[in-house]
Amino acid sequence: MKCHYCGQPATLHLTDIVAKTKRELHLCEGCAKEHYLVPEGPTPQLNLQALVQLIMGMPATADPAALTCPTCGLKYAAFRADGRLGCPDDYDAFRAALEPLLDRIHRGTRHQGKTPRAADRRAELTTLRDQLQTAVTAEKYEDAARLRDRIRQKEALG
Repeated sequence: MKCHYCGQPATLHLTDIVAKTKRELHLCEGCAKEHYLVPEGPTPQLNLQALVQLIMGMPATADPAALTCPTCGLKYAAFRADGRLGCPDDYDAFRAALEPLLDRIHRGTRHQGKTPRAADRRAELTTLRDQLQTAVTAEKYEDAARLRDRIRQKEALG
């Protein structure tokens, strides 16, 4: 690609999309500086380690690479490379580095789990039986008959 202004080889490529219309502008470094699209002089370099720590939510002073599990000897760098922990004590040893990671991946650091469907059915049947007993005691026989039918239906389904 050639510079839009002077025809030299372009090193800066700008793309603008407005109202589904794509516009491209190709500039050489000199023309880009002339139009103030590139700062003059040396630019500050990015500190990638600080950026990664900021993204992961770790404090900048914490150096997770220095962490080692006292039980199995696994280093944090080895965990990052493999993606597998070595023993249950690794969770405690790497807690400062793992919590932000787990929070970002699972949207929480506490396991919520699920209850089996059979447990839900048993709890529902228990509630229905209690309601049936209350209806019979209160002599509300029509309600008791409806509850009895629902209990039989639930039991038939498994």
